[in-house]
Amino acid sequence: VQLAESGGGKVQTGGSLRLSCATSGFTFDDFAIGWLRQAPGKEREGISCMDNSDGSTYYAESMKGRFTISKDNAKNTVYLPMNSLDAEDTHDYFCAARQMSLYESPWWSMESDNWGAGTQVTASC
Repeated sequence: VQLAESGGGKVQTGGSLRLSCATSGFTFDDFAIGWLRQAPGKEREGISCMDNSDGSTYYAESMKGRFTISKDNAKNTVYLPMNSLDAEDTHDYFCAARQMSLYESPWWSMESDNWGAGTQVTASC
């Protein structure tokens, strides 16, 4: 299983970025792909998750409306367009994959052995 994030970078407050999570090594349709983020010294927090096995999508309440998860089945890639970014969105962003039926933990934990290396997002004035 391989996941590779891209699309991070520096952006001015109010700007937008689109993160990508390219996946390989597993059956895309059988897995949920989640996006999480973590700032230095802080706990990781779930942003959104798309379960390809049943079409369900999940969002952290605080990020609904600004972040919209989507996918390209032909490319086995999941995207996270992010709008209206501000300094509080400055984090390392990760994607993870798991088969939801194998875990009892909630989607926003994305308890899994399958993680990408992350991509850094910095939003500033």
